Amino acid sequence: MSRARIATAVATLSLVLGVSACGNGSGNGAGKGASTGAGASTTPRAEAVQDAYRKTVAADSARMTLTSEAVTEGQKVTAHGDGVVDLKDRASRMTLTSQGSTVEQRVVHDTVYQKPSDTKRTGLPAGKTWTSIDLKRLVRSGSASSSRASDPAEPLGYIEHVRPQDVTHVGEDTVDGASTAHYRVDVPVSTLAKGNAAQADELRRQLGATSLPVDLWLDDEGRLRQESVRMTLRPLKQRTPGRENTRLTSTTVLKFSDFGTDADVTPPPARDTADVTDKLIKSDGSAALRD
Repeated sequence: MSRARIATAVATLSLVLGVSACGNGSGNGAGKGASTGAGASTTPRAEAVQDAYRKTVAADSARMTLTSEAVTEGQKVTAHGDGVVDLKDRASRMTLTSQGSTVEQRVVHDTVYQKPSDTKRTGLPAGKTWTSIDLKRLVRSGSASSSRASDPAEPLGYIEHVRPQDVTHVGEDTVDGASTAHYRVDVPVSTLAKGNAAQADELRRQLGATSLPVDLWLDDEGRLRQESVRMTLRPLKQRTPGRENTRLTSTTVLKFSDFGTDADVTPPPARDTADVTDKLIKSDGSAALRD
C-alpha cells in the first residue's frame, strides 16, 4: 500500500470515528431510561454509560480533540484534530492535521465540509475552496462509503442504548487531570452500520467479529471525557485477490473538555463549495482498504 493510500485511510478513519455527538440520528437526546432490549434488566454500570450520553449532550457544547493512528504493511500514519462541538445542534468545527497536510472541517446538519490546505487542493473546480459530503445521501445510496464517512464524534451516539451485558467497569483513571471511571462497551456491528444489514455483514467480515470494543472514561459529573476505539480491518477476499493478509489497524481517541465553551458553527459560503457526494458514492469510498 502506497503512502498516499495510507493517508487516504487515515482521512477515512477521521470521518468514520469521528464531530457531532448526536450523529446517530436519534435526535431526541434520550439517555437514562433508554431501552436496553425487551425484558432486559439494567445494571448500575449500564445506567452510568447510558446517562453519560444524556449528560454530555446536556452540556450544550465542548472543546474536542481527536487523535488517530493507522498502521498497515509496516507503515504508520497519524492524524490529529482540534476544535469545538455544538452537542445540541449537531454541528462542529475542527482542524485536522496529518503528514504535514491540514484540513479545516465543519459538520452542519448532516453535511461534512472540508477545506484542504493550498498544496493539497487538487481536484477542486476553479474558484472552489471547500468540498461537501451529504451524509444522508450517502446512506440512501446504499454505498459502502456511507459506513466510512460520518461525523468524527459519532461514537458518542453508540452508548445511548447500550445493553447491560455489553458493559464492563474497568477501573478508575485520571484523564487530563480529571478523575474518571473507565468502562468498556461492546458495540454491536449492527449499531456501527446504522441498521444497514448489507453494510453490517461486510463490516463483520472485515472485522472478523460481531461487535467492536469501545473504551469510555466518565468524569465525576457523569460526562464523557474520553473515548477510545481500536479496530483491525482486513480487505474482502473477493475485492482484493492476493491481498487477503493485508490488515489496517487503527486507534482513535476522542476527548471532550471545557464544556459550555462557545461553539458557533456555520457552513462555508455555497459559492466556495463543491459537492463531492456523488463522486464518493461512485468511487465507493473504500479504495483505501481495497487497493
